[in-house]
Amino acid sequence: MSDKIFEGKMFIFTAPSGAGKTTIVRHLLDKYNFLDFSISATTRNKRPHEQNKVDYYFMSVDEFKENVANGAFIEWEEVYENQFYGTLKSEVERIWCNNKHLVFDIDVRGAQNIKRFFGDKCMSVFVRPPSVEVLIDRLVNRNTETPESLQKRISKVRREMEYENTFDMVLVNDLLEVSFVEAEHIVETFIEGVA
Repeated sequence: MSDKIFEGKMFIFTAPSGAGKTTIVRHLLDKYNFLDFSISATTRNKRPHEQNKVDYYFMSVDEFKENVANGAFIEWEEVYENQFYGTLKSEVERIWCNNKHLVFDIDVRGAQNIKRFFGDKCMSVFVRPPSVEVLIDRLVNRNTETPESLQKRISKVRREMEYENTFDMVLVNDLLEVSFVEAEHIVETFIEGVA
């Protein structure tokens, strides 16, 4: 990466699907103008409400693999068969060129890879639901999955919950308003503490 660009801090929010990390990340991005969202690349199908280059960089499997071969990613994972997610180097550069700090909303393995790559520049936060049962209810009630993809996500939940203690902080998302305040405190403390 170029010596000329600002190298800001990074906030990694990770959780099993349905734990509320995306809602918390959106709140932080609305509140703080010094943060910007790191848009992940994915090969999964676009949901009706999503926009390319806003929610994700949507790619074909071949396009994703070509980017992998060209070294375009900081990290990437095949989360499900032929369903890839990754963080583009160009995305980090884009945000730092705008003198902003990054916020990642990524899966557990991707979060661990980002943390390993950037170390102390990152604050990694595991967003935990009050219970696995609550999480499964949230996944079912959001009605964004096919029955097959819902089953894949549910089977993955218990495995991902085992990683919660490998991150810098654990934020229990039981009452959303309380979670917002706790997330704000994490951001402000990390920016002030290391800036």
